[in-house]
Formats: sequence, structure tokens, C-alpha cells
Amino acid sequence: MQHRAKPAGGGNGSGPSATLTFFRQWLKNPLSVAALSPSGKQLARLMVRELPDTAQRVVELGGGTGVFTQAMLDSGIKPEHLLVVELNEELHKFLQNRFPDVGVVCGDARELATLIEQQPAFAGAGPVDAVVSGLGLLSMPRTLQRDILRAAFAVMPAEGRMIQFTYGPVSPVPRETLDELGLTVRRGGFAWWNIPPASVFVFQRSRSKPIPPVRRGG
Repeated sequence: MQHRAKPAGGGNGSGPSATLTFFRQWLKNPLSVAALSPSGKQLARLMVRELPDTAQRVVELGGGTGVFTQAMLDSGIKPEHLLVVELNEELHKFLQNRFPDVGVVCGDARELATLIEQQPAFAGAGPVDAVVSGLGLLSMPRTLQRDILRAAFAVMPAEGRMIQFTYGPVSPVPRETLDELGLTVRRGGFAWWNIPPASVFVFQRSRSKPIPPVRRGG
């Protein structure tokens, strides 16, 4: 069963309301907002198809204006089983208005375990199945990358995966950091029509057994 969220301000997440909100935040702080405009639907499909078929409880880091959030809801993830973390206060409010049935928190991804425990629908329910990230890892220092990855994998089981996009052709996380954290990475797809074009990468623990993605819609 698909769950569709209500758009905010008369928009659908990809119209003027969402784009203007996103661009305004980029103007305020271009280093913390990874792009000039929200991600496109092609990239959202590539991200969501990397979720394992058994994924039920998912955390999204850097929700932006909700392009990935909507795609996950459309794929069958229940609103009450989705937690969106957004550090930018204005984008956080935008997401809350657009997705009233989804848990949306304003917080730091490095404090993910604490943020999860503060949510009634997630607290005490065990590890989450996957983390979907719209954070700009490519522009972050390695220490921050490491802390975010460590926080993400601390709330997932051994077979958990983090799905990340980047505007470069290679992984945004260097090999040295992956080796330090015991992680592997594979490329999941390339969104040619995104502005700018983007690659999808999937991070997993080195000792975990790969689970092939099955959400191949689109």
C-alpha cells in the first residue's frame, strides 16, 4: 500500500515553493546546502531502489525539501516508520508542514542514536533497516564524514546499508576512511537527468552479506 503525503504551500515538493525554499537556504549558507536546487525524481528512484526489500524502518539524513522522503513513502515505507533528520531550521519546518505524518526532527546526524531514542515510534524498537542520506559528504572534512558514518552504522544491524548520493563520479568517502570504519562501497547508479548529474553509492559493513536491491521501479 502506498502512502502519499500532503504537499506544503500548494506545491508538490518539486514546484516553486520547494525550489525557492531550497535556493534561499543555499544563498544563506552554500557550504551546508549541497546543491542549488532539490534533487530530481530520477535520482530519487535510484536512491529508493537500493533499499532492501525487507526494509521497514528507515532514517533519512538531510531531508531537504522531501524529494527522497516522498519517493520512500510512494515505495511503501509507512510514514510512522520513517524518521527524517534535517539540521537546517527552515527546511525542517518545511518538511514538517509537507509531511505531517512523518517524524521530522531538527538535529545533527552525528547524534543520530539520541535523536532516534527521542522518537516514540523508534525508541526501543531496535535497529533501523537502512539510512538514506542527502548530506553533502563530498564537501565535508574527513573527520565529519567519519563521525556521520559511524553514527549511521551504530543504529543499523550488521547487514544495514547507507545509501548516499554525490555529484562526483567516485565515492565521496575516501578509501582510508572506509577501511578505518570497516566499510565497503559500491556504485548503485547514475542520474543523468539530475541537475547536476549525480551518482548513487551504497555503503555496507565489510563483514555483512550483500543483499541485492529489489525495488527496481522506474
